Amino acid sequence: MRRKIVAGNWKMNTTLNDGLRLAGEVKEDAEKGLPEGVSLIVAPPFTHLTGIREILADSIGLSAQNCATDDSGAFTGEVSAKMIASTGAEYVIIGHSERRLFFRESDKELNKKVKIALANDLTPIFCCGENLHEREKGIYKEVVRNQIELGFTGLNEDDFRKIIIAYEPVWAIGTGKTATPEQAQDMHSFIRDLVKKLYNSDTASTTSILYGGSCKPSNAREIFENSDVDGGLIGGASLNADDFLAIARSF
Repeated sequence: MRRKIVAGNWKMNTTLNDGLRLAGEVKEDAEKGLPEGVSLIVAPPFTHLTGIREILADSIGLSAQNCATDDSGAFTGEVSAKMIASTGAEYVIIGHSERRLFFRESDKELNKKVKIALANDLTPIFCCGENLHEREKGIYKEVVRNQIELGFTGLNEDDFRKIIIAYEPVWAIGTGKTATPEQAQDMHSFIRDLVKKLYNSDTASTTSILYGGSCKPSNAREIFENSDVDGGLIGGASLNADDFLAIARSF
């Protein structure tokens, strides 16, 4: 069976004290119970990782939001996968739409990040998705296909089985536009079929694909009811423990 996952991407939000407090609230609420088989992951800023690992212990997964393409070196301001792993984090988000847009991260660069994350025993949460222009032009599936094929170049089946995919309809994030549950299912099904072609049906059937398009308590249930949607990569709603847990309990 595929893992059901709700991951909270805090982005560049919360001071250290605020982040520690929020992590404590998430853990306390999660201990009240979750639907069977549902896992939580939180992805705070780099500065919070060690402190939040101590709070969460092993009950909730911990992720970084990005990693460098190298293990070490003269790269001022970068944080390596090796450093992330040393904090006790188990995951790292790679290829988020904001990294692709604002920091011009290329598919070749993201492929290096996937490989170095795996080499350091981190599970990549690999993001893909199209913007509004690409959606309206009707090339959105081609865009996502290219992102996945280039992002996973050189990965064998065993490596790929360690990866979580997150589909982001970039055009539906903070724009006032919304993706319908049907649109979400259509893209998740397309991605799963693509994985089947790249690897095999067994690998495709066990790959968790998360939805990352403005998921909140009011729409999570109808999104998660889709057969190929295995959870969500949550942005703003993950900054409130009640909202984050309400989404997790929407399964």
